Amino acid sequence: MSDERILTSELTLGWAEWVSLPSLGLPAIKAKVDTGAKTSALHAVAVEPFGSSENPQVRFIMHPNPDEPRIEVVCSAKVIGKRSVVSSNGERESRFVIETPIAIGDNTWPIEITLTNRETMGYRMLLGRSAISEHRHIDPSSAHLQPELSYDVYKKRRRKNRTRRPLRIGILTQEPGNYSNRKMVDAAETRGHVIENIETSRCYMAINEHSPAVHYDGNALPRYDAIIPRIGTRMTFYGMAVVRQFEMMGVYCLNSAEAIGASRDKLLAHQMLAQHKLGMPNTAFAMSSRDTEGIIDLAGGSPVVVKLLSSTQGKGVVLAETKKAASALVEAFRGLRAHFLVQEFVKESSGTDIRLLVVDGKVVGAIQRTAQAGEFRSNLHQGGNAKEIKTTTEERRTAIKAARILGLNVAGVDMLRSNTGPKILEVNSSPGLQGIETATKKDIAGAIIRSIEANVQTVIRSK
Repeated sequence: MSDERILTSELTLGWAEWVSLPSLGLPAIKAKVDTGAKTSALHAVAVEPFGSSENPQVRFIMHPNPDEPRIEVVCSAKVIGKRSVVSSNGERESRFVIETPIAIGDNTWPIEITLTNRETMGYRMLLGRSAISEHRHIDPSSAHLQPELSYDVYKKRRRKNRTRRPLRIGILTQEPGNYSNRKMVDAAETRGHVIENIETSRCYMAINEHSPAVHYDGNALPRYDAIIPRIGTRMTFYGMAVVRQFEMMGVYCLNSAEAIGASRDKLLAHQMLAQHKLGMPNTAFAMSSRDTEGIIDLAGGSPVVVKLLSSTQGKGVVLAETKKAASALVEAFRGLRAHFLVQEFVKESSGTDIRLLVVDGKVVGAIQRTAQAGEFRSNLHQGGNAKEIKTTTEERRTAIKAARILGLNVAGVDMLRSNTGPKILEVNSSPGLQGIETATKKDIAGAIIRSIEANVQTVIRSK
């Protein structure tokens, strides 16, 4: 997997040494040095191959400290082969073989390791003679001749994962071939990950306390390291249930079901943002109230924008330029027993809005969307066009805060530029990438994959 090689001097090893396997996320392991064994071996349980025949990978769980088996490290690596090995008790076993850098003291070099269950052994790793070149000498009468490490490193809680390893990622979507999904597949595969599309509607769930699972076309889905929810609005309810199921299984979800639900419920999102004093157009909400005039006045009077709560991509959004037109729209929506918002029309925005795309608490791209002639909706799905813009500090802070309030790790925050500062229109939990990548020439999909790499949990404490 890596040919990293740093050899500072001849290395004398005792019969036991502290070693590090940094590419596997294992900063400290006690290893037994055994020149009688040709092959090096590493403790591994729950070994699961994944990927294609052209890109074979393996994921496994490692318990680095024999005295604390509850501490688990999820590791993965590229498979370079399989090997038949005769164990110390004479049993023959077929093992996966991986290659990874080993670090001892100031020396680092690549070695081949076989994966096997060593839970009955006193050492979680065996360092065989094939890993020890002529520049390394063995003193069988001594141990720990090189710098000592500590298992305490596994107890420290890190906000971000520093180990980059091959991940198995699933995209939960009904449109696997659209631009956004294709770009994320390309970005993930470029960085050495295995990524698969999972059609939301074909999933079904086994809900129980012992072994929650998601099934797909008759089989339980394998364990994913991460799920990217790209749930269409028509699949919101069921899609959120599937995301929750993955969360129950301990899978990292880029946006949680709770955060998706908060952003999709326009009323709840407006209430949460208003509670934190973020700017928004004056908004009134109604269903069956007969005080049509009062509803319109709460939004600041005509012209107003009337929105169905279920609207998306500009559909179900209507501009009423006069009070009479606004009253007719409100009455019509009331007659349909529909939930709707009546919102202030910000004249100075002149048919434009801005979208800031937030990933992991940072704005990674921003565009201005302008409506086509005769249209007030600037959505690209409604014929609008986009161009890259520079944003103000206030706009960036507002977008980042909005995403954080709703609990979204990835969000498209739509705003209007008004005379009194930015006003949030909507926060999208599944923002499309085509418009913003085309306008900004930025690799937004790559930023999303890097965010997943940083946030996937590696060291866990089992119950």
